[in-house]
Amino acid sequence: MPSPLPCPLPLRLGVNVDHVATLRNARGGARPDPVRAALLAIEAGADGITAHLREDRRHIRDADMTRLKAEISKPLNFEMAATEDMLRIALATKPHAVCLVPERREELTTEGGLDVVGQHNALAPYISRLNDAGVRVSLFIAADPAQIEMAARLRAPVIEIHTGAWCDAVVDGHAQKAEAEWKRIVGGVALARSAGLEVHAGHGLDYATAETIATLGEIAELNIGYFMMGEALFVGLAETVRAMRAAMDKGRASLLRGAGAA
Repeated sequence: MPSPLPCPLPLRLGVNVDHVATLRNARGGARPDPVRAALLAIEAGADGITAHLREDRRHIRDADMTRLKAEISKPLNFEMAATEDMLRIALATKPHAVCLVPERREELTTEGGLDVVGQHNALAPYISRLNDAGVRVSLFIAADPAQIEMAARLRAPVIEIHTGAWCDAVVDGHAQKAEAEWKRIVGGVALARSAGLEVHAGHGLDYATAETIATLGEIAELNIGYFMMGEALFVGLAETVRAMRAAMDKGRASLLRGAGAA
């Protein structure tokens, strides 16, 4: 479904380098280097780099975050759980943005959006301290009206919509579920923009779903990692970044053509 906005926002690509670190940590040592991957992704057209410093340090490590902030020329998006230890590191690192995400030690990957409704009292001081430090705060949430409205009340300037359920349904061929999830995303994006929030999206996106979601002109950024690192094994990271950028541009161009026809 195309965006109702006559002038869609520019669409940025954030490349998540977590799983370069996952591969490195499987054997120990320093290679492959996630910072080298970040630099290559930027050279190939990425608009920013995302990295999730988990409490168990299963992939990205503290030194990676320090080096990313020091060495990359594009914005760094620091994903983290809302804990005092992570807040301390984020305030010391001073990334362009912090994305607060839910985190459980036993999960393989982030399984859902942050419950900002149920955790608003706990989240408020983290958002306030990051805002005061000049770090843009994003909340990784489901496309649920109550969550979006609470994100706006908490003065987080950005939300990132969790697209995992939609992407999984598309890949698995569950058309009815995919359509229902897509409608939730469309409605959530519109509500967030009406509340004055900048909207990002991510989790599970591949070339096809990135092209589709790029038709929502209210979305300003996609953050994509796991699929791209898998593709990079076969065609190289630079080619993967260029192909993802092309898919996003194709989706956004179809929106512009539709607006012109109207």
